[in-house]
Amino acid sequence: MERHFACTACGKCCFGILPLTLDEALAQADTFPLALAWTPVRQGGRSFDLTADLGATVKLKNRKTAAVQISPISDLPPSFSCPHLTSDGRCAVHTNKPQRCKAMPFNATRTEDDQDDLLLPRPGWTCDVSDTAPVVYRDKRLVERQDFDAERESLLRDARILKPYAAWLMDSVPSLRMEVQRVAMKPSGGRVLVSFATLIPRLPKVDIYAFAARQAPVMRAYAEKTAADPGLAEFHKRYAQGAAEWEKVAL
Repeated sequence: MERHFACTACGKCCFGILPLTLDEALAQADTFPLALAWTPVRQGGRSFDLTADLGATVKLKNRKTAAVQISPISDLPPSFSCPHLTSDGRCAVHTNKPQRCKAMPFNATRTEDDQDDLLLPRPGWTCDVSDTAPVVYRDKRLVERQDFDAERESLLRDARILKPYAAWLMDSVPSLRMEVQRVAMKPSGGRVLVSFATLIPRLPKVDIYAFAARQAPVMRAYAEKTAADPGLAEFHKRYAQGAAEWEKVAL
């Protein structure tokens, strides 16, 4: 079976949370409000084994296990566009855009044979999936796989840091393990957001003072942007806490 797809540059996928590689997150600390997303995948899910290889695992109360995807993210509300999206709907950093964007519509956090639903445009998106668009997926295999493979390589590289970080943090903060377990048991799933500051001790080459000086004003700016909207209260709370946290370090 063949699937067609072409990007129409509608910009609709450039809103909300954006997964980043570690290098991308560190390089754009002066642009993106950063966090770490912990996303459980319950045992039996198609991406369970891959997620366990790339992230962490936690035991659940029903004697099953959940794998946990751990990803640096730009923590933006669904209504907020990427800072790099221009007024005409174009990407200002197209040639150097994040690996996640390059691999779209495919996603290397999932197995190659589990990509079909990603080729269905979300409501309001204008992706071209007509027969005149290029064939991108045939018999559950990618036709052009360079960006997919590059994203998978980045995930494997980051896993060397994120896997031991996750084990260390869950041992250090039992309440985090309990929250991940709680979310994993929810029928609708979900994610747990953790401060990027928890990762810095695992990155010895990062100058924490320089990083804080770059990230603090970003968090403060987004705290101000979300202050007046009750619907963004959780985002505002994270931004305000992040700003205060990084401002103390940057002093």
